[in-house]
Amino acid sequence: MTLSTKIKILEQATSSQWLEQALASMNTVLLDHSHCEKKAASVAINMMFRYPAHRSLVRQLTAIAKEELEHFEQVNQWLDRKNIKITALNSPPYGKELKSQIRHQEPDRLLDSLLVSALIEARSHERLGLLGEHCPEPELAKFYRGLMASEARHYGIYWVLATEYCDRTLVNQRLAELSHFESQILSNLYHEPRIHS
Repeated sequence: MTLSTKIKILEQATSSQWLEQALASMNTVLLDHSHCEKKAASVAINMMFRYPAHRSLVRQLTAIAKEELEHFEQVNQWLDRKNIKITALNSPPYGKELKSQIRHQEPDRLLDSLLVSALIEARSHERLGLLGEHCPEPELAKFYRGLMASEARHYGIYWVLATEYCDRTLVNQRLAELSHFESQILSNLYHEPRIHS
């Protein structure tokens, strides 16, 4: 199976091995997706608290946090439909390793935080699209296709905010570095199915 991506900020497309792994364990992927939506809302809220004087950031991340929580509830409804118990899952190294690249001094911290969030949302957009295209359950596939536009909008907002608060040349340079690092993390497929593995 050959996969391709048109998502500009991602250096490499998702491997066919990931898709095969995910499709073989859709219940686990759904449970992980629930955790991902909750984490995404938390990231947006935490950034709002860290940068309260950045009015554009606060306004736009408020909208993202609300939408992520709506998606969290929608995924949980799917878990209920399938009688999947909400339990903890082991986390793949993806998020921790990507966030380890966030520098501690400002304004580098703001730039890196926005770009890491953009990359995570872009990867979510790509992978939910793959699930929407290949999931054998028509209703669930339709659900994933319906989420794609939101994920695309989210990564776009994080990127635009980065260019609003930081020099465009620096944004593009740092994005290239982080995108390369992100693709390296995914070069070793995690042994359990996850949205980001």
